[in-house]
Amino acid sequence: FNRNRSLITHQHSHTWEMPFKCELCAKGFTRSDSLSVHMQTHYGSKTFRCEVCAKEFTQSGSLSSHMRIHTGGKPFKCELCGKGFTQNGTLSTHMHTHTGEKPYKCELCGKRCTTSSSLTVHMRTHSGAKPFKCEVCEKKFTTSSYLSKHIRTHTFEANTSKK
Repeated sequence: FNRNRSLITHQHSHTWEMPFKCELCAKGFTRSDSLSVHMQTHYGSKTFRCEVCAKEFTQSGSLSSHMRIHTGGKPFKCELCGKGFTQNGTLSTHMHTHTGEKPYKCELCGKRCTTSSSLTVHMRTHSGAKPFKCEVCEKKFTTSSYLSKHIRTHTFEANTSKK
């Protein structure tokens, strides 16, 4: 590397250190320019629109990746088990299931996680944050999946009360 800064930035990719954090969603990045590109997802003009579902994106590459949801394309294959993925990053995360690697570490308790999103959810156990709120009863949840499961209880109540 011709610059010390370039070497340090490169080393982050091996240590999984993410020193550049998004203040809006807590997603971490190894490089400041990657954070800048990410910020466009929050503030950027969404000029690329999916013709199937009308979802909008700030980058053409994000739209291309999204289209695989509709086409079923999974061009990234695991060489160990053959499972296919729509994105290379998802394949990289999947590889942790084979290696047992847990590169994301909670700085408060030391718990290790295989994905940055699972670490984000874990951090909510320390902060008490419950960012997902039921619009029916206003109960709050730590994950969107817990909220979705909860919402079904209201649907079930509505369906059983009609009988």
